Amino acid sequence: MRLSEIKELLGQLDTIGFQLPNGELVPNHFHVTEVGKITKNFIDCGGTVRNEEVANFQLWNANDYDHRLHPEKLINIIELSEKVLGIDDLEIEVEYQGQTIEKFGLDFDGTYFTLTSKQTDCLAKDKCGIPEEKQKVKLSDINNEPCCSPDGNCC
Repeated sequence: MRLSEIKELLGQLDTIGFQLPNGELVPNHFHVTEVGKITKNFIDCGGTVRNEEVANFQLWNANDYDHRLHPEKLINIIELSEKVLGIDDLEIEVEYQGQTIEKFGLDFDGTYFTLTSKQTDCLAKDKCGIPEEKQKVKLSDINNEPCCSPDGNCC
């Protein structure tokens, strides 16, 4: 999800809720302690220089159980961050405390903002010697014309 998308959705909501990939909800008294821009400059294993930028939200829970972040307040935080930090309409990455700081993608299911699992990947499979994934085919889907017919497809 991009910053423009979350701002549009927040403008239509009365409350904000975040759901973890396992279905648990982030406690209602969460804080968004950071909105920022993360720039990653790196070289992949194939030697290609790459640059990535994401907008980063950090969610945090404290023991202030009466705290509730309202949609208009989060919109204001996002817009201030865009202005002060020069953040473009970037994809959002969310940090949340699990056993360590965990990073998630962001989606919306109509009720909650859902934190989506992220995976590592090799960006240079062609240069790393990693074979392309073979297409899986069911034998029952293959045309089973008999080989011995005059118009068969086996010769």
